[in-house]
Amino acid sequence: MITKKVIVKNATGLHLRPAGLLCETAMKYKSKITFKTDSNYEANAKSVLSVLGACVKKGEEIAISCDGVDEKEAISDIVKTIEAGLGE
Repeated sequence: MITKKVIVKNATGLHLRPAGLLCETAMKYKSKITFKTDSNYEANAKSVLSVLGACVKKGEEIAISCDGVDEKEAISDIVKTIEAGLGE
């Protein structure tokens, strides 16, 4: 299992569009991918409803965890996607 912290940079946080992009990215991988917020909410990164339920705002740090056969590639791609602003 690999865990890496990243700060959500896009102005509106993880609302529907960026949450969808995050899930789309996560679903490309076989690994289990989750993230924890500052308030210890744990979300399944492959579920839009779970990501939206985390209510992540701009500037909040989340800890992404990947566990599985392609965890290194998955965490790298997800962190890169979040740091790029999730399409916004």
